Amino acid sequence: MFLLRCVAVARNIYLVLVEGEPVAFEQSLLSEEGNLDPYSEVSKAHASKLMKTHDKILASTLDSGSYNRLYSFKHVVNGFAVHTSPSQSATNFKCAHAVQYHTTTLVIVDYNLTTNFQAKKLKNAPGVKLIEKDRGTKLMTSYTPEFLGLPEGVWAHKGGEKNAGEGIVIGFIDTGINSFHPSFAYDSLNPFISNISHFSGACEGGPKFPTMSCNGKIVSAMYFSAGAQTDPTFNASIDLLSPFDAVGHGSHVASTAAGNYGVPVVVNGFNYGRASGMAPRARIAVYKAIYPSLGTLTDLVAAIDQATLDGVDILTLSIGPDEPPDDTLTFLSIFEIFMLSARKAGVFVVQAAGNHGPDLYSVVSYSPWAVGVAASGTDRSYFCNLILGNGQRITGVGLSGPSFVRGDLQYKLVMAKDALKANGTFPRTTAYIDECQYPEALDPFVVKGSIVICTFSTGFLDGTSTLTSIINTARNLGFMGFAFLANSTLGDFIAEPIPFSVPGIMIPRTNDSEIILKYYERQTHREKRDIVTKYSATAAIGEGRTASYKGRSPVVSRFSSRGPDFIDINRNPTDVLKPDILAPGHQIWAAWSPMSALDPILSGSNFALLSGTSMATPHIAGIAALLKQHYPLWTPSMIASAMSTTAVRHDNQGETIMAEGSDLYSLYASTPFDFGAGLVSPTHAIDPGLVFPSEYEDYLRFLCSLPNIDPEIVQTAIGGSCSTHSFDNPSDLNIPSVAISALAGARVVRRRVQNVSGKLESYLAGVVPPDGVMVEITPPWFTVSPKGFQDLEFKLNVTKVLDYYSFGEIVLTGSLNHVVRIPLAVWPVLINT
Repeated sequence: MFLLRCVAVARNIYLVLVEGEPVAFEQSLLSEEGNLDPYSEVSKAHASKLMKTHDKILASTLDSGSYNRLYSFKHVVNGFAVHTSPSQSATNFKCAHAVQYHTTTLVIVDYNLTTNFQAKKLKNAPGVKLIEKDRGTKLMTSYTPEFLGLPEGVWAHKGGEKNAGEGIVIGFIDTGINSFHPSFAYDSLNPFISNISHFSGACEGGPKFPTMSCNGKIVSAMYFSAGAQTDPTFNASIDLLSPFDAVGHGSHVASTAAGNYGVPVVVNGFNYGRASGMAPRARIAVYKAIYPSLGTLTDLVAAIDQATLDGVDILTLSIGPDEPPDDTLTFLSIFEIFMLSARKAGVFVVQAAGNHGPDLYSVVSYSPWAVGVAASGTDRSYFCNLILGNGQRITGVGLSGPSFVRGDLQYKLVMAKDALKANGTFPRTTAYIDECQYPEALDPFVVKGSIVICTFSTGFLDGTSTLTSIINTARNLGFMGFAFLANSTLGDFIAEPIPFSVPGIMIPRTNDSEIILKYYERQTHREKRDIVTKYSATAAIGEGRTASYKGRSPVVSRFSSRGPDFIDINRNPTDVLKPDILAPGHQIWAAWSPMSALDPILSGSNFALLSGTSMATPHIAGIAALLKQHYPLWTPSMIASAMSTTAVRHDNQGETIMAEGSDLYSLYASTPFDFGAGLVSPTHAIDPGLVFPSEYEDYLRFLCSLPNIDPEIVQTAIGGSCSTHSFDNPSDLNIPSVAISALAGARVVRRRVQNVSGKLESYLAGVVPPDGVMVEITPPWFTVSPKGFQDLEFKLNVTKVLDYYSFGEIVLTGSLNHVVRIPLAVWPVLINT
């Protein structure tokens, strides 16, 4: 007997761009003053017309029932998102191709071909410009205001923390927000002064998020789920259809940028200090576009379109695609086009650089119109000690209280594998024997009241074992505490401070673990069969919640993605310096959601100490809000330039900023591919002297000047003709850095600066040339009037061919003490003959 079985075909989401101007850029909709009201009747009519066009394209191209339009994008981009499945004819075609296996005929359906059948039809449809498959998205402070000098610096300029960020709206596209958190409370005793008439946002209610959550501090909150809900992994029990943050990530990001001033950080009953956002008086607009189970690019770009329509000043993207597009240039993916369109509409877009460090070519922020942020540590660190019975103190990590109440009271030290139940029926795996994952494996009479040694083993490498399970085991069996030791077979591991609800310490270095184990073995008596007859080793866990402020800082974090920037999936380098700037992103205290759907160890907590470029990004967003408040007429490029040219490139020891490398606990002298322009310095950014302005037309010229670019691709993607818009080289884009991926012979790079100091000032140009390159600056000195412009030329000549990038900087020193720094990253190569 032969059976015919057609395998169910996956449905895919595609993002489609369509010909025609969106509402924001349709000239006929502008008033005589050049302004746009997106909610006017004519704007609404134009938006309706675009949506009808989208439906017409779909109806005339795809079979009825084979698709579902998820979104129509109408404000900054004209397009739509569609959820497709193969048409009936495509499915039948596939069912006709059978493979016989014994008595069963199995029809093999090619998921890509069947869904591509629909995509190809859309791609060839009249009016369609671009089509791209949804790639999905991923997630990418109590001290950093002081570390960055905000209280005595920028905050002081605007009347202190009670006015810092007043009148500015920061949009957060993330996992939502915990609106009940004190970081987002409205203070009736300190009402907002400035209106935000330029902003119009909605407040959507839903599970755990009543509409009253939009309280004046939170000025709008929406959620975007059409893309996520198409995936079978969407779990309604945790993927809540409301702006509520079930994860914690969005709340952490929002409070870092704009959380209220001086909120006590209390975890497990201990006060770690007070938290403040960078711009504590800025308003918060929430756009939830990622869920505990998944995130889609479709929901993300829909949120960008809405946030720009609403009128946010700053857009914070600590989420995004985690890999480059595989079928187009990095600069011309639909995600990048949406960010460019938001930038064209006047929004400052800040984006996480990625967490794929320390590998080179690992950044996921590619384009010059979005500020890509790298992450560093601060000089704050948390350490605790394991105090052995012989007096030795071994330093480790763990945010927990001490195991003793008074003095140096010691407790029995027991290794987990020595405390196994004699006749237990559990599996003899490392999770049961070494890792303290299962309380049923341990003899409660042995471990109760003891400090138990649990070992880092294979379960922690593959993610099946967790610290949460160790804590649960410790609670269930009455441990006095636990010591989590590195395994000499597996080597050192990285330990980040985590609040433990029971006394605990992580010992991440094998050398320290061996000291502990040698002491333990000397003090432990065994029979011939290796059964312990007497435990004589003792230990105590010291206080681990008190911070030290003595470390080298900043240091680029190991996880922070590195440059150089690249143009395609083959990672061919391009002439843009990435990341753009460095900000604190390692061990950042900020708000959290007690639901903590992805991090059980933080369940019930209102604050979390996290690391990632996700944590660095809102620092830049908040500082951008402070600059926008101080200079309301500054464009996004001017704000970005002010931060870049005034950034700090030396650490607190007066040396070049160091970076964590691939070898654990090793440092190396970093480069602009690690830190961009350097560590952001808000105090200096508020008075930069000169800025490098660049606008939408400049970005178009940049795209048209990319090597081997097809002008039709640029015109199709964003409009505009390359016949009238092009630089000599992409390195001529007017940004405050110079990157040349292949300098052969000589090249002249052009820049234009604007004086924003309000006073006439003279500048002297100096240079620290990259190795193998000579740099000449014309003019070598100049005087520029207030609001005036000055054109500059940098002539770079190869003096020595190298097989790597080299780095330098141009320094413009002003007569009024302004210092403007421009990083150089150049690869000198042979001239092609």
